[in-house]
Amino acid sequence: MITANGICKSYGPTRALNGVDFKIRANEIVGLLGPNGAGKTTLMKILTGFLHPSRGQATIGGLDVAADPLRVQAEVGYLPENAPVYSDMVVQEYLQMIAELREIPAADQLRLIGDAIRSTGLVEQMVRPIGELSKGLRQRVGLAQAILHKPKVLILDEPTSGLDPTQIAEIRRLIGKLAKQATVLLSTHILSEVELTCERVLIIDQGEVKTDAQIADLKAGNTALVSVDQPETEARKGIQTLGGATDIRLLADDASEAPSGFHRYRITSDNEGLCPELFDLAKSRGWRLAELRQDHNTLESVFNRVVRGGGAA
Repeated sequence: MITANGICKSYGPTRALNGVDFKIRANEIVGLLGPNGAGKTTLMKILTGFLHPSRGQATIGGLDVAADPLRVQAEVGYLPENAPVYSDMVVQEYLQMIAELREIPAADQLRLIGDAIRSTGLVEQMVRPIGELSKGLRQRVGLAQAILHKPKVLILDEPTSGLDPTQIAEIRRLIGKLAKQATVLLSTHILSEVELTCERVLIIDQGEVKTDAQIADLKAGNTALVSVDQPETEARKGIQTLGGATDIRLLADDASEAPSGFHRYRITSDNEGLCPELFDLAKSRGWRLAELRQDHNTLESVFNRVVRGGGAA
């Protein structure tokens, strides 16, 4: 439903996106994460036709976004970080205007506006001026305009910004419901929201996709933390004999957590019995252990490793 092929975008000498590639299937809910300045908003603007890439191609439902932006925008609901609302209009009047701009037939407008208002919990705000609403309610109005035309694709930039915990839970449930009829790409800084709402995550850093994975797979990685009293070369040689080890990383930043003379590692393996294997290895070679435990991945831990380490996961 959404594809990005080698998308690059430069602003003068500054490169915001550098060869972004991914595919999103129909009815997936995908979280887009990255630090400030990573290129998330630029990517969303390219996918919705508001910006042209310097190089590469984006498609929505098989349509080239740059070549046919109006047809693409007819299939997309977009909520930018700052909701595009007019403070001097009442909610119902604003949605009526959006319906006309989207050329929704007059016979369908009342029904679709009613559906959007009920879905976003704005029934009691229908005749209130938008300028009198709280930030959270204005955000709901922005979401209502994004879903008004029953789009096939929803692109949401910080949709829960300014909402209280109850409202966030309601929007989360709404997004889950909308995903039954639409593909959702969701950008947010709230990692817990991605874990609770999305099935898959894209992590962008410095204009490149560093991680593209199912959240369940990221959290299910068989990883252990171990501290041993061996030099790094000797420890790596021993750990590599386990066979299933796919990544052996010396945690230099965590040196203060290991006793003097010990080195601390994070080890990822294809084998489920990683900790018992490490214990048997240390025992057979006479290594002293200061720490040996399973490392439970969270989206936050994966995000921090990708962004701080500059690598991929």
